[in-house]
Amino acid sequence: MTLPRPVQAVVFDMDGLLVDTETVFRDAMMGTAQGMGADLPLEVFLKMVGLSDVLSREILIAHFGESFALDDFWSGVTRHAHDLLDAGVVLKAGVVELLDHLDGVGLPRAVCTSSSHQGVDRNLGPHGLRARFQAVIARGDYDRGKPYPDPFLKAAQALGVPPEMCLALEDSHNGVRAAHAAGMMTIMVPDLLEPTEEMRDLCVRIAESLHEVRDLIAAAGPAASKEKA
Repeated sequence: MTLPRPVQAVVFDMDGLLVDTETVFRDAMMGTAQGMGADLPLEVFLKMVGLSDVLSREILIAHFGESFALDDFWSGVTRHAHDLLDAGVVLKAGVVELLDHLDGVGLPRAVCTSSSHQGVDRNLGPHGLRARFQAVIARGDYDRGKPYPDPFLKAAQALGVPPEMCLALEDSHNGVRAAHAAGMMTIMVPDLLEPTEEMRDLCVRIAESLHEVRDLIAAAGPAASKEKA
């Protein structure tokens, strides 16, 4: 399979795609809820994957109720998650190899995440990856978060590449919806969420890993560079 258009830039989600952090937030949320005498089912957590804090809070209020001490819960989740993240964040398979290939063919790239800039520095900095991206679009840089297209449109603007010539890489349903709405060619690399028929319709491919994404871009070969030039 080939991509529908030459790739002029690549836009990466972070959590669950570049770094194995979604499991950390899952454990932090479910553990904090349990410590407060409440229950957070996995299916409720999965609805929040890829969403902004604002939309995630709406889901939590709908689940726990208006009287739930949500601010205390959120603070507990943050402390718990940071404790786990401080122990070290694991890179997802194929990250370095894909970035090396993009360096080799001269394709610019951006991080497009619902996390904060501080979170990007915490997760990517120790691996020396932060400097390998020409732009980072994080919480606070856009008005509406995923599943709205705003973050991806901002990333394309920062890279100076039309959205339709960008390849977006996502692991979450909400991220795929946002990238597709922005007009980008979208590949889902599943993490905690399985691809659905909706995801297959919105994506140009469902990839097993970033190694597969690298091979796909490599197969396009000089066409991407030639179009960009």
